[in-house]
This record gives sequence, structure tokens and C-alpha cells, in this order.
Amino acid sequence: MTSVIWYLYEFAKKAWIEGFANAKSDEDIAKKPDRFRDFPTIIKENCIGCGSCTASCPSPTAIKLIRDTDSKTGEGLTYPIFNKSACIRCGFCAEVCPSEPKTIHCGENHNIHDEFIIIPREKMYMIDDFLCISCGKCHDICPVNAINIQNDYYKVNQLKCIKCGKCQEVCPVKGAMKGIYIHDLEEQKKVINLVVKTIENYVDDHKADLLKLPQGKLLKLKLPISNFWDEALSYLNDEDECFYTVENAVDRLTIRIITWESDECKKCQMCIPDCPTEAITFDKEKDTIVRDKNKCLRCSICYQSCPFGVIKYFVAKNHLDKEEKIINITCKPSDLGNDFKPIQNNEIQEEDN
Repeated sequence: MTSVIWYLYEFAKKAWIEGFANAKSDEDIAKKPDRFRDFPTIIKENCIGCGSCTASCPSPTAIKLIRDTDSKTGEGLTYPIFNKSACIRCGFCAEVCPSEPKTIHCGENHNIHDEFIIIPREKMYMIDDFLCISCGKCHDICPVNAINIQNDYYKVNQLKCIKCGKCQEVCPVKGAMKGIYIHDLEEQKKVINLVVKTIENYVDDHKADLLKLPQGKLLKLKLPISNFWDEALSYLNDEDECFYTVENAVDRLTIRIITWESDECKKCQMCIPDCPTEAITFDKEKDTIVRDKNKCLRCSICYQSCPFGVIKYFVAKNHLDKEEKIINITCKPSDLGNDFKPIQNNEIQEEDN
């Protein structure tokens, strides 16, 4: 009984009554801190429609891109919308959003620095300096200013690039802006090696036509990709990726062709010591000069060393016809030796002993 009376006495105190009536949480608890990651808010006018947010989201169905209906005044806006029941408020979408100012806001997030922001994509885009004509169209269309001139050449800043592919779409030179799949790199290398070897072997099968080719004339060949397609798919089973890899390998590909007629060789062996990779040897059993294609660099040193003009040097350029799925190969004698003359049997003269 005494304890009950004591509690009633304590509760009846003026200080307790005032404290109870004026009770409130501390400001740092009641106020939402900046670091709090709330559900994302969207400023759709800032969106560039790159899709980085959808690619980075770890929660299925939490985010998707939509587009407003086009009007007479212009195209409808493209922007993301969120499903709160699926969103886990991780903040990844806001972190990878490359637009300036930001399209997505959800608190301070993780305070990640720009150099650590990686936008997940299947491709990365690179400029081929040899093919680039510095027209600047890729620079002008890039929505995040990721393409700029460095040391007199246009370069893609991979830390800024959102992999939207617009640069490749506007590039006027086929093959100058390359989109490279960043996974399955070893498999892509196998496909590229397969393509190059197939082209070399196909041209070598037409060696007789090559050796008769006059200076200034062209030999045009057509190689169906069906000749190696099944083997290419055994390395890359995704048909779209495989075809894209073949296209990247073939377009603007230049192959140097070294060949000769063994019957015309004088066996002087001057080419053997000059070969930097020891690809040329003398086969004593067959009494002939042989070349290891796998070791050969196609550097043309043997062509320049041969005093009889037996070794021939050609340049083969390639282009893929995507509609017909045919590789168009154009071969011509190298300009390295403009005194090239095709060998004719009746022109071969033996020196008098």
C-alpha cells in the first residue's frame, strides 16, 4: 500500500506533469538526416533516357523506363518510374544516374566518388584512331560529355560513358567507333582468330589468280560466313553477339598475304636468315623452301629479300555485307614494290653455266 501511494506522489509532482505534457524527441532523432535513403524521387525533365538506373537495380520490377505520348510540340519525355512495393531503397539508381543535374534523388546515398561509379553494361565503346576522321559528331551527340580530344585524338572517357551507343550511330566511318562486349573476351578472341585464318586460307586457295594479278588490278572474292559460322557459334553461342564480333573483326580489316610458287623458287635461301620469327626454313627431304603460316608475321621482309622476285606480297581488305552475310575481299599487289610483274613460265630463264 505504501509503494502505491509513493508512485502516486511521484506522478503528481509538477515537474513530471510538465515533462509529460511537453515531451518531444531530440532533434537529431525527429529530423530525417541527409544520409537517410528514402524512396527515389524523380525529376523527369532531367532524364536522358540512358537506362543506367534500370540496369543497376538489384530488385526485379522495382524500376522501369516509360515515355510520355508525343505531342505536336515534340517528343514525349522518357523517365523512370518506381514500384515502392519492390524498391529496397538501396540508392544504386541515384548513384549511377549520370545526368547533370541528377534525375534521381534519394538522400545522400553512399557518398561514392565519381571514379568509383560503374554503370553496368554489356558493351564499352572505343575509337579506332586509324579510322577516325575527327569529325566531332560523337563528341557533339554524347549526352554526358564523355568524348573529348586528348593528344590530338578523340577518346572515350570510360568513367563518364553511359554506353548509350549514340556515338556509334552517328559515326560516318564504319568501324571507327567500336562497341566491344566486355564479357566472353576469350571466346571473342577465338572467333576473331577463326575469321582471320578463314579469310587467309580462302585467299590462299586462289593463289593461282593472285600470282597472275597485274599491278594496279584487283582480285575480288566473296566468302560466305556460313563457311565458318557453325564453328564460331561453338565459341559464342549467342548469335547476335557472335555476328557483332565477326562484323567488328571484318570491317576495315587489312590482311597482308605472303605467297610464292615453290616451283619457281631458286632455293638461294636468302629469305631464311632475314625472317625475324624463323617462319621460313629449308626442307631437305622435299628440297624446297617452306613457310610456317602460324609463325609468319606477314612483315614482308622475305618479299624484300628475294632477289628473284619469286615471293609475292599482297594486301587484302575486307568488308561484311550484313544483308547477304558475305565477306567481300579485295586483293591487290602491295605498293611496296611497284616493279611487280606476274611470273610467266616462258619468262623463267636459267643462267648459263
